[in-house]
Amino acid sequence: MDQFWFYFKLGLDHVLDINAYDHVLFFIALIVPYTFANWKKILWLVTMFTIGHTLSLILATYGVVRISSSLVECLIPVTIFITAVFNIFTAGKGAKNEKFGLTFFTTLFFGLIHGLGFSTYFKQIVASSSNKIIPLLEFALGIEASQIIVALVVLIIGFLIQSVFRFNKRDWIMVTSSIVVGFVIPMLLDTCAFN
Repeated sequence: MDQFWFYFKLGLDHVLDINAYDHVLFFIALIVPYTFANWKKILWLVTMFTIGHTLSLILATYGVVRISSSLVECLIPVTIFITAVFNIFTAGKGAKNEKFGLTFFTTLFFGLIHGLGFSTYFKQIVASSSNKIIPLLEFALGIEASQIIVALVVLIIGFLIQSVFRFNKRDWIMVTSSIVVGFVIPMLLDTCAFN
């Protein structure tokens, strides 16, 4: 049971770490177009991201995939930027009503990229473990739980801003996504600078 809590908490901390807020920024951009009425779709998006994240960790842990860490560190803020800019251009256009499409597959793909960003550290942690799948799944549960927490916070703030302060949904999406872009541009310049 101690091992479960160790890896579960590692998953929670991976997302909710204030010093590594890229994961939170991605989820703010991903969830901001939705409301509580879209809870099923939100859960699917969260789970698709977790599946992608876990799959890339499995592939990296078992040595199936090897990608330059500097490339991955550049791609992570690119995924956040793309998600936020997409929101800015589609806010209020009803693009979020598709059932199972581009958003889901993009979220899965972006999960793969984010998982690769953590793979080197995770490989070091499970290096001495004979069974690496169980820790990966325990870690994935922590990731899933923390992403649901972030999604709930975004939904609650969105509800309050739109209900109490009478912000319309389009403005809420555009302002929040623009703030995310503002946070991610320095990350892009830091990680994707060509020397």
